[in-house]
Amino acid sequence: MDIRFQQAPSSDWRANTVIVFGFKDEQLLDHIPALADAVPWITITPARHDFRGEKNQVVVMYGHPDIPLPRCIAVGLGERAKFTLETLRHAVATAMQKCRELKVDTCAVPLEVFKDMEPKDTVLVEETVLAMLLSLYTYDELKTTQDEPAHSPRWAALLSTEENFPDAIHAAARRGEAAAIGVMATRNLVNGPANIVTPSHLVETAEAMGRKYGFAVRAINGPDLAAMGMGAFESVFKGAEEQAKLLVMEYAPKGTEKDAPIVFVGKGVTFDTGGISLKPSASMHEMKCDMAGAGAVIGLFEALGNSDIQRRVVGIAPCTENMPDGRATRPGDVVKTLSGKTVEVINTDAEGRLILCDALTWAQQEYSPAALIDLATLTGACVVALGTEVAAVFATDETLSKQIQDTGVRVGDKFWPMPLWDMFFEPLKSEVADMMNVGGREGGAINAALFLKQFINEGVRWAHLDIAGPAYKSKKSPLAVPGGTGFAVRTMLEIVRNGISE
Repeated sequence: MDIRFQQAPSSDWRANTVIVFGFKDEQLLDHIPALADAVPWITITPARHDFRGEKNQVVVMYGHPDIPLPRCIAVGLGERAKFTLETLRHAVATAMQKCRELKVDTCAVPLEVFKDMEPKDTVLVEETVLAMLLSLYTYDELKTTQDEPAHSPRWAALLSTEENFPDAIHAAARRGEAAAIGVMATRNLVNGPANIVTPSHLVETAEAMGRKYGFAVRAINGPDLAAMGMGAFESVFKGAEEQAKLLVMEYAPKGTEKDAPIVFVGKGVTFDTGGISLKPSASMHEMKCDMAGAGAVIGLFEALGNSDIQRRVVGIAPCTENMPDGRATRPGDVVKTLSGKTVEVINTDAEGRLILCDALTWAQQEYSPAALIDLATLTGACVVALGTEVAAVFATDETLSKQIQDTGVRVGDKFWPMPLWDMFFEPLKSEVADMMNVGGREGGAINAALFLKQFINEGVRWAHLDIAGPAYKSKKSPLAVPGGTGFAVRTMLEIVRNGISE
């Protein structure tokens, strides 16, 4: 769906459907006076009196089919005092789902609906455009039996009566569009079946993006990773037939090439059987989502390619399958990591931390990061602790942790801080190696974060995001179909846009 802009007197606005929003117990036209000029029939339609502004209430009003704006969809925002950006995103999504149901061809939102809302209109426009696009997302390209794909309007417009369309509004709309494109790119990768979305596929996707947007992409193959000394990473990929890859992407606009980069590292296990420590068969098909961290990093670069952000960013994704065969790592094996530290592998299903520890070491050897942030569907323990809506943030730097939390609140990614106390490392101590890759059941997400912390150099600003809960959902939401959500793409994008807080 294209995003367009119309600047004209309201009587000249054109679209098949106009979308408006209103608060509970407030008169709709009191806050959108231009609507009466654009659709004069709305002042006499009985349906207008059905609209009470209750949260996500939908009222469809009709005029004559041959006039320029023949239909109006009004969606309630609930009580004004309780309004949040999440309220707006869900209301927009509700409106777009109604457009899909009615097979609306074109739709539009007058900027006037935002004038009495907080925060400022540029933020509201960005969120509106984002929600419009995300709410229409589907993953159905592999279906051959459906009569037709899910309907989407050809275009959605923002309507303004100003002589020149405000530059700030135009830029805000494009920010929302870029973010949505990045989130949807991640969703496509996470929703793709593991026989298609292999480590090679992730690399090929990134390479195509690099050619399109002009950023550098390289990949290091499994044998070379082993030769470099990535014994922890190798311990995971040596049981797989698919070639393991270390994917590296670098976005460095002219003049930023020598800046200290923000480095993101995403776990890329494209299918996780658990290895020799085999998972139960129930829901194992969902383990195609175990590369959601890598998918989010790739989605970030898709968003950057559609943005004008002038900041150096590096994305790293260790990519492999975790499979059981005669070469697979056995519980009890000891491996040597790239850092030189040794790990006793107690459970081969705790593989994410093994590929991440070598990738984090390599990132610090190769770059001098302004900040190093990894994200991974790392532990079921995190889902037990925080549920499916919230990710955990562990950080060596309180300022970085707070920036991630605050940014997440702004864009709809919920993070909660968790401790990195050294006492949680005690269960990871090994009798035969420097550490084990798992401890007991208690504090499992914290144990995993403490394991990764052993590979972070002194003075490096590091955060670990355990996104196991919100990265993949089994239920539909207003902004996402079941499957990959694209969680954390927007948080990373805004951190890059604003820079790391000092």
